[in-house]
Order: sequence, then structure tokens, then C-alpha cells
Amino acid sequence: MQQQLKKSLLASAVLGGLLMAPAQAADAPKWSFGGYVKLDAFMSDYGEGTAAGSGNLGRQFYIPSLTPVGGTGDDAVTDFHARQSRFWFDAKQTLDNGETITGRIELDFMTVPVGDERITNSYAPRLRQAFITYGKWTFGQTWSNFQELSILPESVDFIGATDGMVFVRQAQVRYTDGNFSVALENPETTVTPFGGGARITSSDSVMPDFTVKYKGKTGDVSWAVAGLVRQLAYDVTGTGSDETTNGYGVSLSAKWQLGDNDVRASFTTGKGIGRYMGLNTFNGAVIDANGELEAIKTSGMTLAYRHVWNDKYRSNLVYSYGSADNDTVLTGNATKSTQRIGFNIMYQAEQRLTFGAEISKAMREVENGADGDLTRLHFMAMYSF
Repeated sequence: MQQQLKKSLLASAVLGGLLMAPAQAADAPKWSFGGYVKLDAFMSDYGEGTAAGSGNLGRQFYIPSLTPVGGTGDDAVTDFHARQSRFWFDAKQTLDNGETITGRIELDFMTVPVGDERITNSYAPRLRQAFITYGKWTFGQTWSNFQELSILPESVDFIGATDGMVFVRQAQVRYTDGNFSVALENPETTVTPFGGGARITSSDSVMPDFTVKYKGKTGDVSWAVAGLVRQLAYDVTGTGSDETTNGYGVSLSAKWQLGDNDVRASFTTGKGIGRYMGLNTFNGAVIDANGELEAIKTSGMTLAYRHVWNDKYRSNLVYSYGSADNDTVLTGNATKSTQRIGFNIMYQAEQRLTFGAEISKAMREVENGADGDLTRLHFMAMYSF
């Protein structure tokens, strides 16, 4: 009897403990850290116009809209910086419900206008990416769904195929199912005043930008088709009532694998897609004579060939072109087109240590026929960790 009582009490205690125990705790997050340290050293020769001051972003990496046009060519200038150095933190964790969640925060020092080259060359960090992935959903700031990362060429310059390529990171909510993805992304409108002038940046849009993409592979060719639909809005009259127009775009991209070598290409066109292409060389809309917004048509293309000579050396030949169909009555002497061709040689000294040299020539033309060019000789040393 006493033995049965002991067994009964033990069973009751075990059952009570199970009922009162909390649900299975989530696994501790797994952390990882990576990035690279990079030195950029380059000489820039401006064919027309004067070189900007050392704090200008066009002196840090190639920005198509900042190539000077008209005027007298300037002497070559030299710049050294380590601002592209980058690091990221990743976290991965299994939650109570058994689902896995991941997150990333990524920083560099590239475009923050804080600091100078006089004494300490100090620059503040900037946020590149900050997002979480949960199931088929992505929430946060990351690459636009309208962009295809696989065709980004290897470049000594920060981007390389800048002029005609979609290149945007922004906050978004994205759903991905296999090769298909759709996203609602942060809207922002860039406007040219009637007759031309300084860019107007408007955050008046109510509707988020809508993007959709499908990726596929046929033999040795991987490809992607992406679409963009958006609303452009700005309170032209200052009455609190926004003027709006619609924008749309399509982007086709492909990578053709040729053994160790490959060819990467893209073509993008649309109306009102200004800030998505060429680092916002072209605006999305212009104010017409009636005080309404008119979407600007823009197009761009990129082509890059990567050749691997051996396990130590490889080269990349990169060409990019972007243009806008401007109404000169409305936009004045806006940028008509930009293009850049570059060739580089990469030396893989060790698995994580890369040295590179690149020669490039960029050209910009505005609607009144004035043009300018930039020739740049660029060297780099990069340690990835």
C-alpha cells in the first residue's frame, strides 16, 4: 500500500511538472560576422570641366550624373580611401513554433558626407542592409526585387556597370516562392522642375512601389524577368493636393556560363523609373506647363565578359549605357545619356586576398549637346574575412 502511494505521488508530480512546464524554448541564435577591408587608390582625369572637391561622392566612386560637361579640362587628381570597407552581422534561430528566422545588418562608410581628408579621414558608418527572413517572407531594407544581383560584374570600382543597371536598396515587404517573388517597396519620387533645374525629391506617394520577378535557367543560361509599377506624386502647387502620374518598367537580365568564364547582360526600360537606374542619373518625372507631372522614359543596358586565365588571374570587360527621352522644353539641359567602358585584371594572391587594377572611360552628354568624359586608373587591395 505504501509502495503504491509512493508511485501515485511520483506520477502526479511528473504529470504536474509536464503540465506546468513552458513550451520548448527557442534555440539560441547562431551569430556570424564577415566583411572585407579594402583600399582604393585612383587617378581621375576630367576631359571637360573642373574636378569636384575631395568630399564629393564622384571622387569616391563612379557616379554617371557627376561627370563634368562643358568648360576646360582639369588636371588629373589622385584619391586614396578605405571607405568601401564593409562588415555584416548575421543571426539565425529556430523559434518556438519550429520555424527558422534569419536577420542581417550590413554597414559600410561609403556615401556618408561626414568627414574630410585633411587630418584623420574619419567617416561615419551607413546602413546598407537590415532585414529579416521568416519562411517565405522578407521584411526590411535590402536589394530591390526589381534588381538582379547575379549579373553584377566584378569591378575594382564600387559598382562598375552603373549607367544602365538597376541598382537600388530600400525597405520592403517581399514574398518569395521558388523562382517567383513579389514585393511592396518604399516609394520615392524624383522630379525635374519645369524648364529644368535642381532635382526635387518628393515623399508624397501613397501607394508603395510594386515589383515582381521570375528567375529561370535554360542550359548554361540563368535569366530573370522583373517588372515595376509605381505612382509618382508631388504637390506642385503647394495646396496640399498632390499631382500624380504612373510609372512602369521592365528589366531583363541573363548570365551565360562558358566553363570558368561568363557573359552577363541586362536591358531595362520604362517610364518614371528614374531613381531605379544609373544611380538616379535621370529623374522619374518632370513638371509640365500645366503644373502636372509627366513621367520620363529611360532605358539602359549592360554587358560584361569575365575571363578566368588561371587560378590566380582573371579579367573583366564591362560596358554600360543609359539614356533618357527628355522633352527639352520641359527638362532644359538635362542629362541625355551616359556610358562607361572598363577593363580590369584581378590577382587572387590568396583565397581571401585580392589585388586589382582597372582602367575606365566614362562619357556624359546633356540635351544642349555639351559633353564631358572621365578617364580613371584605379587600383585596389582587399582582404575578405
